[in-house]
Amino acid sequence: MGEFELLARLRERLPPPGSRVRVGSGDDAAVTVPGGATATSIDALVEGVHFRRETATLLQIGRKALATALSDLAAMGAEPGEAYVAVGVPADLDEDGCLELIDGILAVATETGTTLAGGDVTRAPALTLAVTVVGHAARAERLIGRGGAQPGDALVLTGEIGGAAAGLLLLQRPELATSVPSEIAARLRLRQLDPLPRLAAGQALAGAGARAMIDLSDGLGGDARHLAEASAASIRIDAAALPLAPGVAEVAAAAGRDPLELAASGGEDYELLAALPPDRLAAASAAIEETRLTRIGEVFDGKGVEVRLPGGAILEPTGFDQLG
Repeated sequence: MGEFELLARLRERLPPPGSRVRVGSGDDAAVTVPGGATATSIDALVEGVHFRRETATLLQIGRKALATALSDLAAMGAEPGEAYVAVGVPADLDEDGCLELIDGILAVATETGTTLAGGDVTRAPALTLAVTVVGHAARAERLIGRGGAQPGDALVLTGEIGGAAAGLLLLQRPELATSVPSEIAARLRLRQLDPLPRLAAGQALAGAGARAMIDLSDGLGGDARHLAEASAASIRIDAAALPLAPGVAEVAAAAGRDPLELAASGGEDYELLAALPPDRLAAASAAIEETRLTRIGEVFDGKGVEVRLPGGAILEPTGFDQLG
């Protein structure tokens, strides 16, 4: 397998570029004409840290690489635009394997309206993907950061949480699958292996008046802390209000874990946590079509994050640390 032959085969698979792309993959650099404001994010997945080929197909790894990067754009309320992917190829991955990996990336690109505008390949000791994504908005004010939450704001969460953490437990300990029906176990594994970026929900929340937003990549506890610190505010979360994915409680119990602790500390759900004025809740819920929106807490003066368990006990918020 040669680099140039592989790149040529990859380019053959690319769909037509989006309207903002003037020069796409195949030249020394991509040329885009974005207009308005742009949001740019970079994400990396490394074999043995973020995935294992023993439990994930190459198609799933490719899908997850782009989906997780796009989740950062969802958290900004941005419209997806372009993606650039660099792949480190280990010696035991052949050309067909590389194409399967890229097919996973292209599938998510097609589903989300993202143009794969460029990238690179190189040899590496382990399979590695570095993905840069660029999103767009009509003006900079439409892009939502982490730092705008204000005292009195409602804290809301899209979808359900805990599914990815429970799915990871099932992949690591297959015997736990007897605790839930097979279709629920399959759904939990899929939450871990093939996450969904909440792009439409992010744009809807931005349009409805969200003041601050973050995606749950490192866990609710850790990501809520990021939002609180950036906003110079305090966050209080009602753990009883957390929308747990079906099967999380059963898998957690079988693993000897508390379901609320697992849901609050487990990462990779890629749901959106947002702060918005209480009088905008109804509009935000009505604007989100793909999933539900749950109020889970409130923003206060002060600093830090408090997760209150039923009965009044406090759950120490934790999250995944890439270097921990």
